[in-house]
Amino acid sequence: MRKIPATMATQHPDNASAPFWLDRPFISTVDEVEECYRVFSDLGCNEYMWDWEGKFVDEAVIDRLLNRYFDYFKKYPIGKDRFLTFRVPNTWNESGYRLARAFMTILTAAHTAHEVGMHSPPVFEVILPMTTSAQQLLQLYEKFTIAIQHEQQLFGKKLLKDNVLEVIPLIEGSATLFQSREILREYVQGYQKMLKKKPPYLRPFIARSDPALDAGFIPAVLSARGALSEYYRFQDESGIRVFPIIGVGSLPFRGNLAPDNLDNFFKNYPGVRTVTIQSGFRYDYPADQVQKALKRLELELPRLKPILFTDQEIRQTVMLSDLFAEQYRPVVSSLAATINELAEFVPGRRERIPHTGHFGYSRRIGKEGVKLPRAITFVAVFASLGVPPSLIGTGRGLKKALREGYEKFLFKQLPTLHEDLEQMGHFLNMENLRFLARKSPAWEKVREDVQFIEEFLGKRLGPKKPEHFIHRNLVSNVYHFWQSGHKKEITNEIVQSAMIRRSIG
Repeated sequence: MRKIPATMATQHPDNASAPFWLDRPFISTVDEVEECYRVFSDLGCNEYMWDWEGKFVDEAVIDRLLNRYFDYFKKYPIGKDRFLTFRVPNTWNESGYRLARAFMTILTAAHTAHEVGMHSPPVFEVILPMTTSAQQLLQLYEKFTIAIQHEQQLFGKKLLKDNVLEVIPLIEGSATLFQSREILREYVQGYQKMLKKKPPYLRPFIARSDPALDAGFIPAVLSARGALSEYYRFQDESGIRVFPIIGVGSLPFRGNLAPDNLDNFFKNYPGVRTVTIQSGFRYDYPADQVQKALKRLELELPRLKPILFTDQEIRQTVMLSDLFAEQYRPVVSSLAATINELAEFVPGRRERIPHTGHFGYSRRIGKEGVKLPRAITFVAVFASLGVPPSLIGTGRGLKKALREGYEKFLFKQLPTLHEDLEQMGHFLNMENLRFLARKSPAWEKVREDVQFIEEFLGKRLGPKKPEHFIHRNLVSNVYHFWQSGHKKEITNEIVQSAMIRRSIG
């Protein structure tokens, strides 16, 4: 069995501050090769996601890494001790030419590594985003086989030993996550028919941000926990080992994995084997704190025992998730114009290109297909107004869930609920929310959410520490600059507030 990394650094652009190795917070495509090396050598991550989805890519990444840092990778070979994993474009949602380029990079990288005496192939796994069916995974494998054939025809290259590809399904919809065991079953059946053997292992990938964007904070937690149970039930049924990955950011809405919140993360997601270490985690905390957290993740994640749910518990979890989503979606749909207006002031941190995606890139939500920015920008907008998006639908959902008798099951499924609510409440600017609620029934619903959460906790939400009060003042500035038309100042206040909460979104 190959080494399974516990930490996967990604290029998600959620950092507020500059990286410790760069003098600016914007990380260009040119910078990302050095970033990959720094993540391995300086921080101690063992895996790096090279992202072809929605951004510009340096296609010579393996050549550059081996050329610039030959001694390091001679000691820690890519594909054996350090891992570069491509997230490839989903051709069901965008044109296929970028996928072809990714495949050719994988194939040529194998020959490059072989020629210089390095481990080959250096890249042997790819992540398929927005996976909704087993057929997509199987077709991706078929397309790679065609790419191999074309390479041989064009360049006369012989297939190198072990030049194979394993596919990681990244499942992003909250409803699809609950159906993920069936996707894995069908994939294995097709894999066996195609290759006459079982996959050696599977690394199913749980999205955490997009389910939250789609359905809200609590449904995203519930669907991730449900998916973990489904993966391990699949393992018990099939005999194929699973090593689940979860894609999480630092703020509660996007997963709440931060260097200072590991204990609560472990309680919520036991059974996760690999976590994404996004830009905010790496660059908005002191480097020594980040290094210690990464070492702890490598040590403790493999030890966490998964929790398996019965079919009845999965059905209850789906019903509970739907209950909260019903409170969340209408509010967000009604606020789409405001979200999109303020999204223009959130600064970019990577070189993105426009394309379509699970909800459309921009995302879409609800039956009406309301257009929204991507999750990081979405969170940045609400956080910059002093209204953490995790509050939306949560209070009214809690009220309804308790009234319908879900209390015991709710606390079983959400073991850190009280701590999470208090944590997000520290960044609430109640004055801003009152101003907003006077102008819109949707914001009034959010005010109702806050009101019930305060009743539920038996305490008021709001700033507690000096940094929380500074954050409150900064987001007050964002609101008043926006209302008064002084738009040039908004971005600076957004960035300053993001540095305090240690993530832009």
